[in-house]
Amino acid sequence: MNAVLSFPRLKSAAAPAKLHDTTNLVLVRYCRLIRHVSAMKSAAWKEPESTRELKHQVQQACLVARDAVLNCRDFIGSASNMALLAVKDCEKELDRMERSVDEKIAGAITQVTEAEAGELLACLKFIIDLERIGDLTWSATKRLRGIAPRLQRPDSRDLTAMAATLQEMLDRIHQGFVTREVEPAAWVLQADSRIDQTCHAFFRRHLEGLDRRRGEYSTSLLFVAQAFERAGDHTKNLAEEIYHLVEGRSLRHEAKRRKLQA
Repeated sequence: MNAVLSFPRLKSAAAPAKLHDTTNLVLVRYCRLIRHVSAMKSAAWKEPESTRELKHQVQQACLVARDAVLNCRDFIGSASNMALLAVKDCEKELDRMERSVDEKIAGAITQVTEAEAGELLACLKFIIDLERIGDLTWSATKRLRGIAPRLQRPDSRDLTAMAATLQEMLDRIHQGFVTREVEPAAWVLQADSRIDQTCHAFFRRHLEGLDRRRGEYSTSLLFVAQAFERAGDHTKNLAEEIYHLVEGRSLRHEAKRRKLQA
């Protein structure tokens, strides 16, 4: 009689299930390890003190430039000597800040990564434009010093409107730089056209009605309006720089490219 060989049954369903559970366990542990390593790297990395200081200085410079315009706006309406001195103090402080950033930027940029170096270069661009805004605001205020008490109503209205828009633009620049958001910068880009329109209307009114008796008065006011327009252009540059910081693209280059393609 032939012997019958019997073999144990293989549990074919259990093996794949066991393998599946093991794979899941490995993936879970791998993900935990990755998170742990990332957390350790974040905890170990610290932004250099010089970088933090420069960023903070630029944030403060935004507020100083805004205060310069605010006090100039006050001077237009009140001819207050306190407002005049406040604009002068802001201009001096922006000069000091610009020198400080210029002295520290070379040393700071050697301690950071390539991406952080880009932020420091943005700080340098910011402080240059902000210092120029301070110069222009002080120049406008000095021009107004002799004629502010006798400003005519339409002139006072237009200059106050330009200063108010510029002040709000600098507020939004500060907000965008601190939060790294482009929405405030987008508002600034749109608001700049309001300053341009007011300035052009101001020029037309004074150039069309210019006579010798009002020549000196009108000339001084045209320089003031032009200073506000140029300060608006510098603020627009800051808005474009925020776009570059946040999104890594240059609005200036895109505009040139569109013109070439048109």
